[in-house]
Amino acid sequence: MLHIDLPTRAEIAKLASHRGSPAVSLYLRTTPLTQDSKAERIELKNLLKSAVAEMAEAGIDKRSIWPIEERVGALIDDDDFWAYQANSLAIFATPERISTFRLANKLNTVTEVSDRFLLMPLIRALTFPHDAYVLAIGIGAARLVEVSADLPPHEAKVPGMPRDASAAIGRRSLVERPGDSQSGGGTTEHALLTRYSRAVDEALRPVLAGHERPLIIAAAEPLASIFRGVCSYPHLAEEIIAGSAGHTSEHELADAARAILDKIYAGEIAALADLYAARGAQGRATGDVAQAARAATFGAIDTLIVDMDVVLPGTVDEETGAVDFAQAADGVNYGVVDEIARRVIQSGAKVLAGRRADIPAGGDLAAILRYPI
Repeated sequence: MLHIDLPTRAEIAKLASHRGSPAVSLYLRTTPLTQDSKAERIELKNLLKSAVAEMAEAGIDKRSIWPIEERVGALIDDDDFWAYQANSLAIFATPERISTFRLANKLNTVTEVSDRFLLMPLIRALTFPHDAYVLAIGIGAARLVEVSADLPPHEAKVPGMPRDASAAIGRRSLVERPGDSQSGGGTTEHALLTRYSRAVDEALRPVLAGHERPLIIAAAEPLASIFRGVCSYPHLAEEIIAGSAGHTSEHELADAARAILDKIYAGEIAALADLYAARGAQGRATGDVAQAARAATFGAIDTLIVDMDVVLPGTVDEETGAVDFAQAADGVNYGVVDEIARRVIQSGAKVLAGRRADIPAGGDLAAILRYPI
């Protein structure tokens, strides 16, 4: 399975607020197969050498370089750490501390040295769903299936999950007995299925707490609608996998879930494109990097979507937002688009990282503004 520890939005905000040289950002493609980790550790060692050379070339004091070299070096030598990986690894290091995140996305290998962290690839991991949970629920059984981007689906352990509907409600069957609906006992079929759904939701709550991946229901009606009505998980998908799922294999559920994830992704992109077009007619949208930098500096951006692979080295003035592009990256400048995103995060607005094809108008970024500038 993938061993993932996605950053929370609070953790991303903390990374975004960091200022202080040197700050090293390393992104590395990894594999969940432990036996293949040797090559990845060698690759990380090479990335570290590159970062150290860049810091030295920028004139950074060796007393600030060696703690970073030591911390990342210790990570490279940690056998236990490499035994549990996902598809990518993000590392953020300063002389004082090191933070790591294992990600489901397959990210490009990157080394960045500056006085701030490179966040765009990390934000990509939170932008659109690459995995999901499927709740296959029926009268005869309920199970939670974890669907990942590249690994086989598997049933997740849910302590306290009701064995079936009868076990949840303490009855041998769901057949309504004469007079039950008049007794005030709430024993109609709908009421019993509601009790069952609440018991399943209660068991799921601690398992799903803190996650943001979609939960997709696989069920027949009326149980699908009843569970939707009581579900407390905030990331419940609108579309369901219809029909009885009691004997549906995990692979079939995963295939259906991935189709729904594609629709969720496409729907969000289409909605952003429509909103961008509408706001553009009002003077409240821009695809120009320099304009977006000024808007981000003054807190004027409501939603920003950027090309996660774009590299535009330079600097952005702290007070005016004026952009000074550079010919090449070094230990002093940073990614201009990444800096725009960082300022948008700090203003409390929404940032999405996508591919070039995802960006409205096909530019490096697309900014939807709170007001015309």
